[in-house]
Amino acid sequence: MQIRLDDLRGPEVLALLEEHLAHMRASSPPGSVHALDLDALRQPHIRFWGAWRGNELLGCGALMALGAGEGEIKSMRTAARHQRQGVARTLLTHLVDQARASGWHTLWLETGSNEPFAPARKLYASFGFEVCEPFAGYTEDPHSTFMRRRL
Repeated sequence: MQIRLDDLRGPEVLALLEEHLAHMRASSPPGSVHALDLDALRQPHIRFWGAWRGNELLGCGALMALGAGEGEIKSMRTAARHQRQGVARTLLTHLVDQARASGWHTLWLETGSNEPFAPARKLYASFGFEVCEPFAGYTEDPHSTFMRRRL
């Protein structure tokens, strides 16, 4: 598996992001979907990586700079046919390493609180992320779980 910084222009990335947004919309009420669309991910304060095996995109993840040494994980997604193969764990390791290399001291994330997001919450907890209060403009939402890790 190779993790590569991506420009969000390839058809494989577009398809995976569409899958990601469709899953988010199917799993959470409209006001509780915090996934970024393609235009939002193309901002200068966001870096986006894809996990590839040859020409096949296995998953993706992004880091969004929040300022003052803090950042947020965005758009973590493993393609449905590659789930439970270590893709998310590899991507999350990469994102944490990149956050550290950027000099960040805190990494935040928002994920769903209902059952479809249980594997994600378990993965994040295994990396030392702890449940916390809303951050960076998020508000309390029964459909969201907010997590933080000090680096």
